[in-house]
This record gives sequence, C-alpha cells and structure tokens, in this order.
Amino acid sequence: MAHAPLHLDTPLLPAPPGLFANGPSRVWLKMDALQPSASFKLRGVGHLVQRRVDEGARAVVCASGGNAGLAATLAARACGVPATIVVPTTTPADVREAIAARGAEVVVHGAVWDEAHAHAVALAQSLGAVYVHPFDDPLLWQGHATLIDEVVRTGVRFDAVVASVGGGGLLAGIVEGLQRHGLNDVPVIAVETEGAASFAAALAAGEPVTLPAITSIASSLGAKRVAPRVLELAREHPIHSLVVSDAQAVAACSRFADSMRVLVEPACGASLAALDACPELFAGRAAPLVEVCGGIGVTTARLAQWRRQLGLD
Repeated sequence: MAHAPLHLDTPLLPAPPGLFANGPSRVWLKMDALQPSASFKLRGVGHLVQRRVDEGARAVVCASGGNAGLAATLAARACGVPATIVVPTTTPADVREAIAARGAEVVVHGAVWDEAHAHAVALAQSLGAVYVHPFDDPLLWQGHATLIDEVVRTGVRFDAVVASVGGGGLLAGIVEGLQRHGLNDVPVIAVETEGAASFAAALAAGEPVTLPAITSIASSLGAKRVAPRVLELAREHPIHSLVVSDAQAVAACSRFADSMRVLVEPACGASLAALDACPELFAGRAAPLVEVCGGIGVTTARLAQWRRQLGLD
C-alpha cells in the first residue's frame, strides 16, 4: 500500500558566510533538524513502521538513545499502533519525557544503547510486537535515501556529502540515494567523535568490531558496533572516515546556533565540524552537501554545560 511519507521535504540552504572558516565558498545544508522528530530519523523509521503495519504489525518496540525512539513514536501514532521505546540510562530525562508525551511507553534499561537494544528485542518478542531497529534495516536505508532524492530534485549540484555516523543507517541511506541517481563518484565524508568511532575502528580492522565503551558526549553516535552493511558500502563507494573531538563538535554546534538559530546535538555537530577540522578532504570540492541531522537531545542549557565541560568558555 502506498502512503504519503511521514517526513518533511526539508529546506536545502546555502551556508551563510562565516559558518565555516575553511573549505569551499559554497556549502549546502540539508536541514533535517527541522523534521517533526527533530532529526532525520523519521525518514527511515517512518518508512519502516508504515511497511510493517501494512504487513500486520499491531505494536512496535524500538531501542534508542532518543532520536529513533521519538521517530518511532510519531510513526506508530500516525499508523494507529502503540509504541514502546527502550532507552539507556544516558538518555536525558527531558528526552524521555518528550517521547512519553507523544504517547509511547518509555522503558529505561542498560547503560548504553547496545544493552537497551538486547532488552528491546526480547520485549518485542514477548509482546508480539515488531522490533524497529534504529540503524540496521534495508527499509530504514530506503527511507533515509529520500534526502538525496530531494536534493537531486532541486537541481542543485553537489560534489561531496558530509554526514555523521553512529550505527551506520544514515550512511547506508545516503549511499543508496547517491547510487540510485548515478552519483557513484560523489564521496561521502563519514564523521564520528572520539570515543564513539565504531565505523573508523571497523574500517581499521576490516570487519565490525565492538568498542569497549562509549566515552563521547555525542551519545546519539553511541552504537558500540556498526551495521555490517556500511563496511560493504565502503568497498562499493568512495567513503572517507573522519574522527573529530567532542570539543570540535560542540564548538560547531555553537557556531551553527549563532548563525542559523537552530540547535543541534553534538552528534550533528561532528559533521558540521568536518570542513574546518580537515580542509584537505575538501580540496578541489566546489559544493559539499552537509546533512544537518539534528537531534532532540540538546537544549541551550545543555549546550552551555558541554562548553564548560570541554573548556570552550
């Protein structure tokens, strides 16, 4: 059954002068922070939930640091089924409250996402519900690929894509979108923060590896192990791994807030930091596209706290 998508066709904006100190003079911003879920997650999660409900699902369970959980909650509500969201203890109280306020049952379990995930899978089985994986499902990747569809429809030319990597769902979707439009030579700069760099570790090892712990404040990037598919994609498509510090990510969040009047999480700040952190990656590039993935887990007070914690003030 065909459905209208649950996500928005978000604005594509040129970066204002001064947002990036280095890099090309023209940078495009795909503003997925403006989605109803405050992040890109509604693209893939919405598509996945709609498909599973069409197949007969009558309830959904999702493990999430926050963003996928909110997206699953909104999608479940739109499809008329209940949602249970399992979050780790690192998910802030205000994020849990925002998810619950939209109608989901919120369960707190585990110190990291991986532990919440294991509990959620078992819970879904006991409830007879479908499990909505936040990054490792082909239906998610199909949904995330729509961001490239939207950019291509505008006619804007771009010659690189910059995106943050957590578990790899966004990366897989971007590559799928590029490939279906014949943009196989457009590289993706896959950005992580130190202490959450599971993709960089997997590339170095040649196989998915499990990080011993997540130590970055960018908790939305906190999957200790990436989806196997993203390693396959690294062999099929030009993907460059870049790791930035928490301080670089948070400083980029601050610059973005001042310039664009939009708050984003450090997980998103990582990709916003890329052009200044590693300008040599963009040498010869005329118009990179930055996926502004957003995130619900940020407030003005929390951004100020991160700045103090990292010695940026």
